[in-house]
Amino acid sequence: MLDKSPEQIFDSELVHIQNEFKEKVPNIVLCSEPFHKVEFLNKLINSVEKPVIFVDMDLLYTGYVESGIIQKKNNLTIFHPTKENWQEKFSEIITKVSKEKFLVIIDSFNGVHNMFEDLESAIFINSCIMLLASLGKDVDSSIIITAMARKKEDEGWILTPGGKQIIKSAKTGVYLLKKTENNLIIREIKENSKIFKI
Repeated sequence: MLDKSPEQIFDSELVHIQNEFKEKVPNIVLCSEPFHKVEFLNKLINSVEKPVIFVDMDLLYTGYVESGIIQKKNNLTIFHPTKENWQEKFSEIITKVSKEKFLVIIDSFNGVHNMFEDLESAIFINSCIMLLASLGKDVDSSIIITAMARKKEDEGWILTPGGKQIIKSAKTGVYLLKKTENNLIIREIKENSKIFKI
């Protein structure tokens, strides 16, 4: 029997992908090209009416906003946490998310892990993200975490640079973002998952 081809959904307004992101919290979006990641995040931010919290760990998105290449929406709040103020900023984000529905974007997982290199800190960060995801689920918020990653044959998807394994649970959606000639394409990393063309 031949394998069924994955369903392809044209989603220029990102309605279907937003519904997909509600199924699991948090969602990790893997990408190998930083500019494709920024393009996708900007489209996602522009497609929602609810307030957006953008935790910018690699400052790429902020650079585009500050240079005027990307116009900052009024419903967007950008945070730039450092190792020194992470707990303070994270407490502020948690307080906001526990009271109101948000789209929360953490860009990127690599930046968080580069900031906190030892294992104990990495466990703490993962706990923070899972707490945020739990609170987000209670108020119907979406939590999106980006990661620059590549696939290693024996190890699966790993973060680049650094090569750390991506920590995820059964409640986490993991998606791969690519660019073709005409579209951004995003799909969950499992066989025969739907393909969303943006």
